[in-house]
Amino acid sequence: MLKLAILGFLRDRPMHGYELRRHLAALTGHIRPLSDGTLYPAIKRLEADGLLVRETEPGSTAAPRHTLHLTPEGRAALLERLRTPEQLDISDENRWFTVLAFLRHLDDPAAQAVVLRRRLAFLEEPASFFHDETGPLDAERITDPFRSGILLIARATSRAELAWLHDMIAALEAPGGRDLTATGA
Repeated sequence: MLKLAILGFLRDRPMHGYELRRHLAALTGHIRPLSDGTLYPAIKRLEADGLLVRETEPGSTAAPRHTLHLTPEGRAALLERLRTPEQLDISDENRWFTVLAFLRHLDDPAAQAVVLRRRLAFLEEPASFFHDETGPLDAERITDPFRSGILLIARATSRAELAWLHDMIAALEAPGGRDLTATGA
């Protein structure tokens, strides 16, 4: 997901490494802290793969600064990753949020709706964190109040996301497919 997030933020605009790190930490740092030992080798790999370039700018009072820019190949890689996310990108909530953070870069409402439909299908499958010999347990069948709480919270979150997905898909699939990126909807 780091590659997707780097490409997505640089698609928004060119950035210095430190600024990019701040944006990445805001998106995923609460779940997966990001160290310089992870970020900068990833940037070097993307640069070696031709997906981004580093341009040197004179520093105003200090040493020259390096700005990272997405290449056309980087844009193409970002769009492909958004168009065809891996199943884990759909099923893992934190990875899903990273996909969702940049899905606006797909400029085709139908393509956006396809990705949202994959998440919708995943959420509509019966699931539980806890099982017994008869199968998945729901909150009402669990006597442990903390485990029951996990399921109640997950249920409320899923309901909210399902409602949002249905609304967004309907808007994207409306005649002419609404461009929702400009409205902030």
